[in-house]
Amino acid sequence: MLDRARQHDKIKFLPNTIVEEVFDVTKKDVTGLRLLDVKTNKTYDFPTSAMFLGIGHIPNAKMFEGQLDADKDGYLLTQNYVHTRVPGVYASGDVADRRYRQAVTAAGTGCMAALEVEKFLEEHGR
Repeated sequence: MLDRARQHDKIKFLPNTIVEEVFDVTKKDVTGLRLLDVKTNKTYDFPTSAMFLGIGHIPNAKMFEGQLDADKDGYLLTQNYVHTRVPGVYASGDVADRRYRQAVTAAGTGCMAALEVEKFLEEHGR
C-alpha cells in the first residue's frame, strides 16, 4: 500500500515535518497547513484541501526491553490476545498489534487487558 501511495501523483510525503496549524478548521474545511521542517527548522505554508497524519509505526515499548518478550521490530509478544509471559502483565494496542495499529484496536484490546487485570486481581485476593 505504501509503494502505491508513493507512486500516486497527488500524494506528497512530508517526513520530518510537524503540523503547526491547520488553516480554516473553524469553517470545517482544510485549505492549507503551516508546517515545520524539523531538520531545517524552517516553517512554511502548504496549500492543500486534505491531510492524512501518520503517527508512526514504531511501537513505543522500549521501556519493557529485557522484561517482556518482543519480536525483532519491538512489538510485545502476547498469547491469548493480551497475555504476556509475566503473570498479571498485559499488552494491548499499538505495542502489541503490528497489523492494525489503530485507535479502535487499541481501545478494544485495552478493554480486554483491563478485564484480564480485574480477573487476575480477583484470583489473587485483591
